[in-house]
Amino acid sequence: KTVTVSGKVVKYNAGIMGANWIHIQDGSGSAADGTNDLTVTTAGSAAVGDIVTVTGALTLDKDFGSGYRYSAIVLDAEVVKN
Repeated sequence: KTVTVSGKVVKYNAGIMGANWIHIQDGSGSAADGTNDLTVTTAGSAAVGDIVTVTGALTLDKDFGSGYRYSAIVLDAEVVKN
């Protein structure tokens, strides 16, 4: 399913597994149970502190192996800086 989400970039890693990885937070969820951070993969870029809107394919229960498992991740997103 394609989703659009806006939030603040709290982490950015470039060029991992052929994509840039962005972690955004929008104020929802809980830091205590780890539901406040959404991971996004993209060909675009952003910097920590940017407010962005991302649109991409929401994927549930994605396991990349080596301990990298995500209950929800947005893949191949378009990133627009607000």
